[in-house]
Amino acid sequence: MIGSIPLGDVLLASGALFTIGLAGALLRRSAIAILLSIEVMMNAANLALIGYGSALGTLEGQVVVFFIIAIAAAEASVGLAIFVALFRHKETIDVNRINLLKW
Repeated sequence: MIGSIPLGDVLLASGALFTIGLAGALLRRSAIAILLSIEVMMNAANLALIGYGSALGTLEGQVVVFFIIAIAAAEASVGLAIFVALFRHKETIDVNRINLLKW
């Protein structure tokens, strides 16, 4: 229980966030929107870890979340740098129009 929020409600919110992020990652065409959807999925996992850590009364979940947030920040900066390079090369970030790996 986080404060006065039961673990079931925390996991339900985490599952809903993960589903929204998954739908956004699979249905969007813009690379930035896909990156943001992946970030929402990572935050859903963070919420679940915080909920379990609080329910068990340990701090390990919070420590893992700290590292996940650091990795997410690095992933966002590298992802945005790749998108800038792709936009300079192809003049678009629409994932359906980028075909760099095709012959």
